Amino acid sequence: MTPPDDDARTPDAQAPDASPSDAPTGASTGAPLPEHLAEVQWIVDALDDKRAQDVRVLDLAPLTASLDCFVIASAESQPQMTALEDAVKERMKAHGRLPRNVEAPSSRWVLMDYGGVVVHLMSPEAREFYDLEGLWADAEVLDVEPT
Repeated sequence: MTPPDDDARTPDAQAPDASPSDAPTGASTGAPLPEHLAEVQWIVDALDDKRAQDVRVLDLAPLTASLDCFVIASAESQPQMTALEDAVKERMKAHGRLPRNVEAPSSRWVLMDYGGVVVHLMSPEAREFYDLEGLWADAEVLDVEPT
């Protein structure tokens, strides 16, 4: 008997059942991403479409029970920050995912909560000041290239 899926971190809005060929892959290896990171590729691709700077994916699953990962990216201007936010929302909505919460608007930092995956869009100054990568230095930085 298979236990029920009790991943409370998955947003209520789910994507339709995807076939294995629809599963995102890490562009550098071609191997499927771990299940808890499946939506990360869509986010990275959306950020790449709008030319986000210095995109990093931190795998937090081994370090905390409440989060799977952070996707962190820099925006060079307020219009770009808005474009990045809109692109992520649109891409995730196309896959049946809606954010649980969005902490915005801000010219320095937008936080988008997709359950286990949290997206941080930051100005370069805010990113340097808050240093999320330093705060979570024990997290593995995943190589998720845009497709």
